[in-house]
Amino acid sequence: MDYKIPAATRIGHVHLKVSNLQKALDFYCALLGFEVTTTYGDQAAFISAGGYHHHIGLNTWYSLNAHPAPVHAAGLFHTAILYPTRKDLALVVQRLIDHRYPLTGASDHGVSEAVYLNDPDENGVELYYDKPKEEWPQKQNGELDMYTKRLDLDNLLALAQPRL
Repeated sequence: MDYKIPAATRIGHVHLKVSNLQKALDFYCALLGFEVTTTYGDQAAFISAGGYHHHIGLNTWYSLNAHPAPVHAAGLFHTAILYPTRKDLALVVQRLIDHRYPLTGASDHGVSEAVYLNDPDENGVELYYDKPKEEWPQKQNGELDMYTKRLDLDNLLALAQPRL
């Protein structure tokens, strides 16, 4: 196999089936801060960060009022939202805590720090910050040494506190 995907390739967006468009917009826009770029009536919306055409699509075309997908079935594990700085991650996590939104986990993966939660349809969401590449741990053979350790949330959240 000699083909390799170009290094500059990125995942452009994720499109989620949701049971209630307004609840999804309340979560992704009102709580996480995404902006609506366009809607298709009351059935679909496209949202983004920073004016991109869309990072997340939300629709009820096949899922209006549906139950969440089974946990133990094939499908999307989570949507990962990459924040540009550790402070940005801290600010959104503090916002979630202030709104009493339940978190499902928080991990240090060596290459990144991540906080996990579910959207209103029980779709997994990862909010994370990538550590600088030069800090990524490596095994002796040169592979990444990614792991899952407890994230020090107090240390992260200290960045969200106003400086006096």
